[in-house]
Amino acid sequence: MIAGGAGFIGSTLVREMIANSHARVRVFDSLTYATSPVALDAVRSDPRFSFVQGDIADPIAVTAAIADFQPDVIINLAAESHVDRSIDGPGPFVDSNIVGVFVLLQAALEHWRGLSGAAASGFRFHQVSTDEVFGSLGPVGAFDETTRYDPRSPYSATKAAADHLVRAWGHTYGLPTLVTNCSNNYGPFQFPEKLIPLTILRALGGDSLPVYGDGLHVRDWLHVDDHVRGLRAAFEHGEPGRTYVFGGGAERTNIDLVRTICDALDDLAPRTDGRPHAQAIALVEDRPGHDRRYAVDAALARAALGWTPRVAFDQGVRDTVAWYLQHRDWWRAILDDRDAVARRGLAGG
Repeated sequence: MIAGGAGFIGSTLVREMIANSHARVRVFDSLTYATSPVALDAVRSDPRFSFVQGDIADPIAVTAAIADFQPDVIINLAAESHVDRSIDGPGPFVDSNIVGVFVLLQAALEHWRGLSGAAASGFRFHQVSTDEVFGSLGPVGAFDETTRYDPRSPYSATKAAADHLVRAWGHTYGLPTLVTNCSNNYGPFQFPEKLIPLTILRALGGDSLPVYGDGLHVRDWLHVDDHVRGLRAAFEHGEPGRTYVFGGGAERTNIDLVRTICDALDDLAPRTDGRPHAQAIALVEDRPGHDRRYAVDAALARAALGWTPRVAFDQGVRDTVAWYLQHRDWWRAILDDRDAVARRGLAGG
């Protein structure tokens, strides 16, 4: 059962499980603004797939979905996830990322206590988290499973709280839990407010390409296909009570990332005026509390789970640009229906 399975990462995991396993997969999702039901169209007719619309903060809906499906694994990808939105309005982040995780844990605990034998020992509750809970790094070093939590934004604080709840339910009640933290994801079906699709769509529209602050904030980038393979390795082979971190080993400054996107666009969708897309880059006011650098040491995931990222960054970005060029109807419908590209996160600035 994948909570948040209609979102960017969740829908990718659903497609992976239906295509490359024998599992039955239930999606439980409230279909918020950032979801994309179209991303599930490829599996919707498969008899092993089912969908239930519901909110993880609704105990009646969660309990009913679990009781009906009787999952072996519950993976929680349901979350409010955009830092800028959390700065402007943290309430929904508390409701989903903290209260919702509490409700989901309570329902999972009740379900697990009703199991016995191999079903009980094989059950997993898997909380999918972010490297943002670790705070900000200096010019050297990397996050790993032992890094102390130091969240800096309302978003990362709520994700940190959720991780602590999950570990507490494992320690106190014995619920077999896993927590995974990942670096920035990218790839097909990502909602346009995120940096990579935002840059692609603004470039195609002939708009400026905003980069926060001095553009030298650093992030590690992980293709979503690599991430979901890691998630699957964790809940299929990981040890209960453990944490695993996933990163792509692709640290880039934000401005270098945008330039990489521009280079791909120059080849695949050149401007009609012949100018390079990078000439539209514009440094804009930074967001409050913007963490300077993230980097991930995924050595444990590699050693314990046999996982390694396969998608090279430059090729992954180029393929992502090509996907957005080939799926204009998908993102145009989002832009027409939702306020996806407005500047947020200035906290009244």
